Amino acid sequence: MQSGDFRTPPPVSPATAGASGSRPPVVIVGGGFGGLYTALRLASLPNHPPLLLVEPNDHFLFLPLLYELLSGELRAWEIAPPYDSLLAGPGVGWLRDRVVSVHTDDHELRTAGGATLAYSALVLATGSQENTGSVPGAAHHALTFRSLDDVTRLRRVLQALGRRESPLQRLAIVGAGPTGVELACKVADMLQGACVVELIERGDQLLPHSRAFNREQAVSALRRRDVRLRLRTRVEAVGADRLTLSLPATPGSPHPTTEESPVQAVIWTAGLRFQPPLLTPSPPQEPSGRLRCHADLRLEGHADVFVVGDLASVPGLQTDLPGAAPPTAQVAFQQAQVAAANVMRHLAGEPLQPFVWNDLGEMLSLGKGEASLTGGGLTLAGGAAFALRRLAYLTRLPGLPQRLRVAAGWLAES
Repeated sequence: MQSGDFRTPPPVSPATAGASGSRPPVVIVGGGFGGLYTALRLASLPNHPPLLLVEPNDHFLFLPLLYELLSGELRAWEIAPPYDSLLAGPGVGWLRDRVVSVHTDDHELRTAGGATLAYSALVLATGSQENTGSVPGAAHHALTFRSLDDVTRLRRVLQALGRRESPLQRLAIVGAGPTGVELACKVADMLQGACVVELIERGDQLLPHSRAFNREQAVSALRRRDVRLRLRTRVEAVGADRLTLSLPATPGSPHPTTEESPVQAVIWTAGLRFQPPLLTPSPPQEPSGRLRCHADLRLEGHADVFVVGDLASVPGLQTDLPGAAPPTAQVAFQQAQVAAANVMRHLAGEPLQPFVWNDLGEMLSLGKGEASLTGGGLTLAGGAAFALRRLAYLTRLPGLPQRLRVAAGWLAES
């Protein structure tokens, strides 16, 4: 299916959206956690308006389980169901296209495929991407880990490393946040000593915003797998086969030093960037690109535009504060429920409700068959935590049919 293709059942066609006699749909831009779950929640509400999801990819991706797909513990169909199967039953239209601009004064948007769509309310949920910043060579040479294509590329690299074609092989993972730590454990398990795995972090500790229990379990898991953790180390450049680092000062060397060493692969997980469609007039934005919202998730200065997921900068939820809401699937799940309710309230002319984040805890995958979790008064690590983590995510998979298919598959394998 190419850009601009339209999946049935469409609420209105792109050519006639907003035309006389038809009600413009609620348009949801982006089919990640925030966008898809907002659309599904809206579709479950009585008397909902026509709904249209605009998303260029053909499969939804349940990112928290991407590590298990890489390691072969899960299969692609379990964590990446196609949008047409997810949306056909609920009755949400799907336009496989990318929104390039939004004209809020005219209540319409334009897509890369040439469509112009009117909307009665708009939900922006375009998510985030890895941010290589201004590090020379990082965007060209480093691997990322946010898509099915990324999994395929990384598998090829790991298979080559597993053949031990070169002595003293080295793989570097940049960023010791949750993605970097989880990926380092999985990669080390898959390589089984065939390669030195390094986890590089510019800060003073790994998982700076995580619970102490999960941080301790992560350190232990990395040590058991001989993953080399390098803190206070900045990446200066990424080459095709070399990595340049700025090392911290030490008592014997009071000034930072530079190290350049060979590397077979670099995986970049440090930092996020946010790139919404071009909005006219320009709305208030954070320096990172996140859009500033009111507490009810409306874009500042706009009554009919809502923002959910990573893209939303909500008052009181700054991600650089301890205990604040991070840009995770858990936050997007909860925002989707509030955004859907507030869209309906807006269309009915009723007062809107604020988004209040309920911290349900934190779960980390720490290698094959291992995990760590905290929440609800529970702290657990190891195989039991891994099983509980999978069960928790099973209940969050989109749509009851998908949850039942995955559950049946897991039961058949047990």
